[in-house]
Amino acid sequence: MARTPSTMQPLGTSAPAFSLPDGEGARHSLDSVRGDKGTLVIFICNHCPFVVHVAEELARLGHDYQSKGIGIVAISSNDVENYPQDAPEKMAETAREWDLSFPYIYDESQEVAKAYEAACTPDFFLFDADDKLTYRGQLDDSRPNSGIPVDGRDLRSAMDAMIAGEPVGQDQKPSLGCNIKWKE
Repeated sequence: MARTPSTMQPLGTSAPAFSLPDGEGARHSLDSVRGDKGTLVIFICNHCPFVVHVAEELARLGHDYQSKGIGIVAISSNDVENYPQDAPEKMAETAREWDLSFPYIYDESQEVAKAYEAACTPDFFLFDADDKLTYRGQLDDSRPNSGIPVDGRDLRSAMDAMIAGEPVGQDQKPSLGCNIKWKE
């Protein structure tokens, strides 16, 4: 299990636009998933042990924050030729199995992952209502086999501050996970 950190793009970076299909063919764009208070873009995949470890918390984030004005979308950018378990039809199954209440879309060209400078799964990017990056980094301190419970503390703190109209803390730790499986 490779341990790849997120790139930590500069805060204030604008959210790159996208329009991508989910596992059942419906298209979703930045405009269609945007929330009144902000938008959370998460890079994940079906098989990564780091993502599987936090899957229940990802579902909770959707259930807890979408009603509070945070739009959420998950994107898989993995090369499905070499990682067929991440294929779009399997993404749809995974979204149902994990009870994701937000779109889980497929970046076949990997251009969206490159535009976001996503490096790992999971990789989290929180944008404010003006599509400016306010948080990038880890969900919390938990990792597979760490013994630390998954609670989403770091990301939840950032979303709570944004919803309350308060500044998001600048002390942000990189996410850590499997590297995105880039095409050769």
